Amino acid sequence: MDLTFGQTPAPGAAAPIIIDGTQATFMQDVIEASREMPVIVDFWATWCGPCKTLTPALEKVVTAAGGRVRLVKIDVDANRALIAQLTQLGLPLQSIPTVAAFWQGQIADLFQGALPESEVRRFVEALLKMAGGTMPAADLLAAARAAQEEGDIESAAELYQAMLQEDPEKPEAWGGLIRCFLAAGREEEATALLGEVPAKIADHAEVSGARSALALATEGRAARGHLQELEARLAADPDDHEARYELATAFNAVDRREDAAAALLEIMKRQRGWNEDAARLQLLKFFEAWGLEDPVTIAARRRLSAMLFS
Repeated sequence: MDLTFGQTPAPGAAAPIIIDGTQATFMQDVIEASREMPVIVDFWATWCGPCKTLTPALEKVVTAAGGRVRLVKIDVDANRALIAQLTQLGLPLQSIPTVAAFWQGQIADLFQGALPESEVRRFVEALLKMAGGTMPAADLLAAARAAQEEGDIESAAELYQAMLQEDPEKPEAWGGLIRCFLAAGREEEATALLGEVPAKIADHAEVSGARSALALATEGRAARGHLQELEARLAADPDDHEARYELATAFNAVDRREDAAAALLEIMKRQRGWNEDAARLQLLKFFEAWGLEDPVTIAARRRLSAMLFS
């Protein structure tokens, strides 16, 4: 189903920072607008009690941000087709309120449930900080991630641990530290560390991503030893979706992300909904494990969007 563009504001007219969105205007109000400034989407319903306390808090914090962020409110009952499409893309909209932050056309962060105003403010501040570009060189998180990307796992782990000493509820530090243990092949310790994450941040995107990466590592351990066997099965029968699915898991285990995504997308192309939509669900798990900003995630999500909305 096509998501059409709405009307463009008249030249020189300032776009309002708090608006009611619809399916017809979602692409313009959220996706396109997020290329210029961060956009927060509040998925709500008239019957939702927690929404009645969360929405005013969101409006207050967004207003205080002075035009640096936009709030788009989506009534889930009045936009059921849109909700169905977004759910297909992996947005957890089965329960509300759900608040998703968009930046540069991609989902940057989200939370569910009614948070107090102080937590909403922290959410918005984190979004604005991310959208503001570079952070100070001395920033622990930037240094930890840089070390991790360079393969200096030990230094990265030390930086994440230092962050947790300052703030035991920092999800980026928990997620990063779990990934460090995983990268070092210490899966049992990574699993134990995951169990120590404070309950209030257990569903944060950084922690969820680390959890998915850990689960996929366990799945991939068995599959990666059978790459040639699985490729031979596919050569003999290109419609062996089970072999292609296992091959995707094996590709991911050896960090062949493009091949892993391509395999799952090929299953969806050949047989939409195969095995209770297993290929799409596994691909969403890959996205979560790789991270929203990973180039492979971005490219594969675009192909998934084109497939689902065609």
